Amino acid sequence: MRLLERDDTGGVRLTEDLPNNKIPPYAILSHTWGPEEVLFRDMTDGTGKHKASYAKIRFCGDQAWRDGLKFFWVDTCCIDKSDSAELQHALNSMFHWYRSAVKCYVYLADVSTHQHGDGPGWQPAFRESRWFSRGWTLQELIAPTIVEFFSKEGERLGDKESLEQEIHDITGIPQKAFQGVPLSDFSVAERMRWIEKRDTKKEEDKVYSLFGIFDVHMPVLYGEGRQKALKRLQDKVHEDYLCLAKLWPTDPRDPHVEKERIKLAKGSLLADAYRWVF
Repeated sequence: MRLLERDDTGGVRLTEDLPNNKIPPYAILSHTWGPEEVLFRDMTDGTGKHKASYAKIRFCGDQAWRDGLKFFWVDTCCIDKSDSAELQHALNSMFHWYRSAVKCYVYLADVSTHQHGDGPGWQPAFRESRWFSRGWTLQELIAPTIVEFFSKEGERLGDKESLEQEIHDITGIPQKAFQGVPLSDFSVAERMRWIEKRDTKKEEDKVYSLFGIFDVHMPVLYGEGRQKALKRLQDKVHEDYLCLAKLWPTDPRDPHVEKERIKLAKGSLLADAYRWVF
């Protein structure tokens, strides 16, 4: 995982690709893509600061710094999308990366807190924000423990706990899903419905953005189309479900009782069975 590191003067640089056991605490940005996004090559050649979207990177770094975090992650520039192997790893790891973040900052470019006159405030724009209609932001809402929402001016609007009812009304996702309840508690059909009204630029991404929601890892095959990607996902989910269903449940609280129950159910131990193992 590659991170951005902010120094005490506000400067930002990319770290090297860090192994899992050496990743420091970090914040993570959730946003919708716009014009002039800062890409990986822009950060490596030093041209990123001249792009309009660098404001989001500066916002994330500064907010993380205020929260006592030196490192942060932004998808646009922390992934080298020209490297197909890296991109595939990133898409399969995305849910885990968001879940492992100390904080997730949602930057809403279409929500302003600077109202003129006696307007209705930022709430109507919040409900209509494009962020709630994008495919990848589904896992970015559910995976992190702490999700904080900010206006385009960088002013805090609340978090997914204080805005829980509003988010439920907007998305239709059960509030329990925001509270850390295992996603396996929700049926496959119910989780599939969460993505129905969301869109992605590439049709396959509407399926790929569900990898973390179903806890699966799959090859990314752009060009296969949404239906083939969905069929592969459904087959993988079914395969994993059957594998778990075949595990015989036991009661770990009393191993002696369990041992006797298994012996009665399956018959006695076979003499010299260990010889077969060797």
